[in-house]
Parts: sequence; C-alpha cells; structure tokens
Amino acid sequence: MVELKTDRSIDAMREAGRVVARALAAAREAADVGVSLLELDGVAREVLRAAGAGSPFLGYRPRFAPTPFPAVVCASVNDAIVHGIPDGYRLRDGDLVSIDCGATLDGWAGDAAVSFTVGRPRPADLALIATAERALAAGIAAAVPGNRIGDIAHAIGSVGRAAGYGIPDGFGGHGIGRTMHEDPGVPNEGPPGRGMKLRPGMVLAIEPMLVAGGTDDYLTDADGWTLRTVDGSRAAHAEHTVAITPSGPRILTAP
Repeated sequence: MVELKTDRSIDAMREAGRVVARALAAAREAADVGVSLLELDGVAREVLRAAGAGSPFLGYRPRFAPTPFPAVVCASVNDAIVHGIPDGYRLRDGDLVSIDCGATLDGWAGDAAVSFTVGRPRPADLALIATAERALAAGIAAAVPGNRIGDIAHAIGSVGRAAGYGIPDGFGGHGIGRTMHEDPGVPNEGPPGRGMKLRPGMVLAIEPMLVAGGTDDYLTDADGWTLRTVDGSRAAHAEHTVAITPSGPRILTAP
C-alpha cells in the first residue's frame, strides 16, 4: 500500500533529508587516502547524533541478509556496487567510493547516496559517476503527476544504456516515508507508460546503479550484503529522496 504524504509530512521528511545531506557531505569531505571506511561511518554517525536523528540502516535486516547491518552508511569501493559494510579498509589513491546514508527524524526517513573519487581520479570513473548523476536527474525529471513508475525507470535506463553501462538486475529505488523501504518499487530500467501512476504525495527514493563493464550480473560477498561486479569493473550509485508534488518533483535530500 502506498501512503500519500501531506505537505506537512513532506516538510518533515525534508528535515530528515537535510540531515542525510549533511552526513554525506561530511563523509565525502573526510574521505582521503589513508582514511578507513569505519572512520567515514563514524563521521556520519556524529552528524546523525548531533541532529538527534536515528539511522534506518543500523540494525536493518531484510530477508536476504544473514546478519543485521552494522553501520549507518553503506560504503562501496571500486567494484562494490551497493551495500558495502564499512570496515578497516583504508582508501587508496584513485579509489571510486559510493556512500549511501539514511536518517530518521521525528518519525520520518530520508535516504540518499553519492559517488566520488579519492586522490587522482581515473577519467573513466569520472565519466561513470557523471552518467549515474545524469541518470538520477533524468529519473527525477520524470517524477511528475500523471506519469508512471515505468517512466522513471525508462528515463534512468535510457541514460545508462546509451553510455554502454550495465544496470544490476533486480535492484532499484523504492517508496519511503515512516520507514526507509515502502511501496512502490522503482526499477532502474523498463518500458515507459507502465506501472503505478504517480500522484502528488508520493515520495520515492530514486537510485541509479551503473556498472562500467556493461554487465547486469553481480556477485554477493560472503558477508551476505555487498554486491560486487562479476568482472571487477567499477560501479557508481547516485540517489535522492524525491516528493511528487503538483508543481513538480521536490528533492528532499538536496544539500
């Protein structure tokens, strides 16, 4: 069931989204050669704590997961696509990093992700990240009343495929509100004009994931969480929480 949010509820979600934006910005600022993924998680934890916010990631355990998630961010490096668990890995020159973070504040959730490079970037990584961001922008632009979920999926997929990138099969965005994951699902590829009609009050987490190697297949690490490319190619992830309003999409996790 899809819960349509009131203007007041969307405003409250915007406050949660501001916390997410600050946490992502702080983690990105702290990311440097020699810094560990656990340290980045600690930076995000401090932002949440200072805001009086909770983490929808910490302790989250969906059906596929063998253990609850132990951190407040997902930190995915190089060939890790999403759901990377922060550990003692220390960032190296040229790494491509994706950080996904959520926050709960006053009963409402926000969720966003950003990808960036550390040290001297590879041009191919910058192109991959830029394309993920363009795919996200295209998906957001399609999030208007009267369109359908398939229009968002088609917009994202068209950008990713035109650049020759893979799109991990079966993973995409989701509704969000009082909990991090709500109906409806938001695929990253599909035919336009299909699926649920978009209505004002719907709030969606739109999140393209692109793989440089062009394959849609992935592997799951032994931790049961981290998704990794099958060929070792790099991946990028971009995400915003977006409200559908009569005047157009409203990004709730913008800085």
